[in-house]
Amino acid sequence: MKVEEVMSKDVITCAPSDAIQDIVKLMSEKNISGIPVCDRDQLVGIVTEEDIMKLLAMPHKSETLWLPSPLEVILEIPFRELMQIRDLQHAYTDLGHKPVKDIMHKEVWTTTPDKDIEDAAAEMVRHKVNRLPVLRDGKLVGIVTRDDIIHGLGGKK
Repeated sequence: MKVEEVMSKDVITCAPSDAIQDIVKLMSEKNISGIPVCDRDQLVGIVTEEDIMKLLAMPHKSETLWLPSPLEVILEIPFRELMQIRDLQHAYTDLGHKPVKDIMHKEVWTTTPDKDIEDAAAEMVRHKVNRLPVLRDGKLVGIVTRDDIIHGLGGKK
């Protein structure tokens, strides 16, 4: 069985400049766990749920962060420390506005439509990925996931 027999042909893509928060919303709405990133017709990366989770799990704290004592609040917090607190708050709120290019994988494992699904499955296992964009003559024509391969094998008699 060939990749083109099980792949999804209507591929949802995003641009490198798209905001992460928009991609999270798109992934949720379309119930997908990864999106190829294309600059015009060129595949330039891929962003996955794992990338989003890593982003959320990253520590966003300053080495010099401190909480003021009540006495310091009464005596006024020095301006420098106020700026550090403000910068930390911006780090938390600005994550969703960052472009996808900041977190996408630039090295993307791909396959072709004429490849056997067994070979595509082996590639996924070897590279520890859950999906492979499918390219024909350098153009994105589909995407094949582990789920697609399992369903393809299940329908095989």
